[in-house]
Amino acid sequence: MQHREPLDGVTVITLAVNLPGPLAAARLKSMGASVIKVEPPVGDPLEAATTAYYGELTAGQDIRKVDLKSEGGLKELDALAAEADILLTAMRPRAAAALGLPELIERHELVHVEIVGFAGDRADVPGHDLTYQAAHATLVPGTMPTVPVADVLGGEHAALEALAGLRQKEQLGAVGGIVKRVVLDEAAAWAAGPARHGLSSPGSHLGGGSPFYNTYPTADGHIAVACIEPHFAKALAEHIGTEEAVLEATFAEKPTAHWVDFAAEHDLPIEAVRTG
Repeated sequence: MQHREPLDGVTVITLAVNLPGPLAAARLKSMGASVIKVEPPVGDPLEAATTAYYGELTAGQDIRKVDLKSEGGLKELDALAAEADILLTAMRPRAAAALGLPELIERHELVHVEIVGFAGDRADVPGHDLTYQAAHATLVPGTMPTVPVADVLGGEHAALEALAGLRQKEQLGAVGGIVKRVVLDEAAAWAAGPARHGLSSPGSHLGGGSPFYNTYPTADGHIAVACIEPHFAKALAEHIGTEEAVLEATFAEKPTAHWVDFAAEHDLPIEAVRTG
C-alpha cells in the first residue's frame, strides 16, 4: 500500500514573508501539502537576512515572484487561488483588505490563516517578535533573545489553525471562506506562561533557583544540568554533592567531555552547552 502524508492533495498559497509564515508553510509542507510561495518582486526579507535558513524553510516549494500591486499580479493570484485550499498571510488587516483578499477567500472557499500582530482594535498596530516579548516580560533587559519565541510559536499556531480550518470545512461542507486568525501577541503571552506563573522566572524552580537545574562552567566550556526529578537529583548528590558551590567547583575541575561521559555512565540529563 502506497504511503500517503496527512495533507497529500492539499494546496497552500502563502503570501507570508519574514518568519512566522514561512515556518507555518514549512510545517504544512512537511505534512504533505503542496506549497506555492508568492513573494513580492523584491523577494522575502528572510532570504536577505539568512539565505541558508530561508532555503531550509522553503525547500520543495514553488516560489513565484508576483507583483500584487498590479492588476496582472492580482489576476495571477486569483488563478492560483482557484486551485488551492489554504491561503496563508502575514499582514495587517487593512493591507489584506486593500488587496481584496476577503473577497478572494469567499470566492474560492479557502481556509484563510491570517497571522497578525495584535487582536481587536490593535489589529493594525505594527509589531515584531521583540516587541511582543517585551510586552509579556520574556526579555532580560539589556540582552536580545536568541530564539524569537512569538514568531516560532505563532508559526506553529498558524499550521495548527490551517488544520482546524480544513477540519471545519470537512464538517460543514461548502460554506464559503473560513478565516482563522493567529495573533502573535497572544502567542507571546502563551509562551510567557511558565515565567508568569513563577515556574521559570529568574530564581524560580526552573530559573536558576535549584542547583540541580542550572548551567555550570567546566574547565573548557559549560554544561547544562537538568537533574530536576528526585531520582536524578539523588544520583547527582551521591556522586558530587547537593550544594551549588560544591557542584560549581567540581564541574570546573574537568573538561566538558568528561562530564558528558559522566552523564552517560550514570544516566543523568547533562549536556554540553553549544554556542554555535
